[in-house]
Amino acid sequence: MEQPDRQDPYAPPERSVPPERSAPPERSAPPEWPAPPERLAPPERSAPPDRPAPEWSEAPDQQARTDQQAHPDRQDPPLPRGRRHRRPAEPLPAPAAGQLPTPPPAPGTGRAPGTGWAPVTGWGASIPASSAAASAPADAQPPAPGMPPARDRLPVRRAGSAPSPDTVLIRRTLAEIEPVADKATSYFYALLFIRHPDLRSLFPVAMDTQRDRLFKALLTAAEHADDTATLTEYLSHLGRGHRKYGTLPEHYPAVGECLIAALTRFASDTWSEATEAAWVRVYTTVSQIMIDAAAEDEQSSPAWWQAEVVGHELRTRDIAVVTVRPEEPYPFLAGQYTSLETPWWPRIWRNYSFSSAPRSDGLLTFHVKAVPAGWVSNALVHHARPGDVLRLGPPAGSMIVDHTTDNGLLCLGGGTGIAPIKALVEDVAEHGRRRPVEVFYGARHDDDLYDIDTMLGLQRSHPWLSVRPVVSDGPTRRLSGQLTHIVREYGPWPAYDAYLSGPPGMIRSGVDTLVGIGIPSHRIRHDGIDELTTSSTDRG
Repeated sequence: MEQPDRQDPYAPPERSVPPERSAPPERSAPPEWPAPPERLAPPERSAPPDRPAPEWSEAPDQQARTDQQAHPDRQDPPLPRGRRHRRPAEPLPAPAAGQLPTPPPAPGTGRAPGTGWAPVTGWGASIPASSAAASAPADAQPPAPGMPPARDRLPVRRAGSAPSPDTVLIRRTLAEIEPVADKATSYFYALLFIRHPDLRSLFPVAMDTQRDRLFKALLTAAEHADDTATLTEYLSHLGRGHRKYGTLPEHYPAVGECLIAALTRFASDTWSEATEAAWVRVYTTVSQIMIDAAAEDEQSSPAWWQAEVVGHELRTRDIAVVTVRPEEPYPFLAGQYTSLETPWWPRIWRNYSFSSAPRSDGLLTFHVKAVPAGWVSNALVHHARPGDVLRLGPPAGSMIVDHTTDNGLLCLGGGTGIAPIKALVEDVAEHGRRRPVEVFYGARHDDDLYDIDTMLGLQRSHPWLSVRPVVSDGPTRRLSGQLTHIVREYGPWPAYDAYLSGPPGMIRSGVDTLVGIGIPSHRIRHDGIDELTTSSTDRG
């Protein structure tokens, strides 16, 4: 499932390049960062020894892929496949209205850099309200390359206490920046690519869909800066996920320098030496947590997995069930999702939920809905075929079943949001415990219930499972009305844990409904609303 029927709620950013390309006149240079020690320098910059070298994002063929995106009618050189029967990726046709768009020109073609940074994809995600205990505080770790020593980093504070002085200063800066966030982020990326042009290759050619990721990241970090456990859990996940972009420890100081320069320019009223010192400490802590998580993850997991398409079933004109076979074992839990990249749009990743529990044959299945102007979703639905090779990021998400309790499961799935719900049902069945599971499967029209036969088949096999299809528009013989209203009518659900998956609007209304009928918020599970909105269907 693409996480799940989401549209980008933001308009494209302003394209103009800020008049100044460097830090303001009163600043002679960006803050000095100590020379990088060699402690965290990764021993290798290639894939782990037991993996073949990455086949897609190496520098020698980078320009060829960029040219292919800018000129869809040009023949794309075949990707190395490793198996003879894999067919080469065919170049996508020139986009028609509502189809795959042509990415904007890369920097250097007369257009300003965009305002999104691929390596911070996911920074806008909401931090879960209930977070598990995180790893040791960042202050217990040695400094990362290019980072100030521990004495200059953010002190550890417990959640619920008064905001620290650093947090107060940072929130004042963000309040001043908020009205001009687009200009500030545009200026930041212009500086980054001018001062460090080698980092441009980490980003997709089309960056306009990432326009507000940085500012959301800053808001999130500022909001939870004093909650070390929550912030560490959140940032550790990001640090592990950013490995697939090729992010290295030495990239963080460059980003920090340009960030400080942008903040200095656009937060002149609240900026001071004390404010700058606070930002350096917070950014250092954020960076160190992500670097440490990535370094730890590198010891046991690859940065990404190659997976061959072995099945492609078109259920409706815009929904496909895609099955892939990873070349190496892929560990995940039912209810989680992964990020996915296609050979047609390198460096553009979108999130999709697994539609089944882990299988003995190792196959993974996704439900993909082609969204208007969606690059990845349209490629998967209308162009992917058996033999094509995709890339998968690490699994993510906490919408998993708690098998330590006998509570029932109340599951709300809207559209392709039924995919992870189906995986949860299979997970309960495999554990063999007869706990009640109530599934409400919502769609606008009867024809949109593309997986209803599968769900009703599961209901026939498991007496503890009840599946209720709900149609909101048009004539139907099924339950008719808004999904949340139907759930309320069939309640109350005092002894159930709730799971929601679907469009952000459905999740918001679903959470409000469930809390209103007495289900505690800590027993309501779903992926972050902001992440649902920005990580997947922002242009597909």
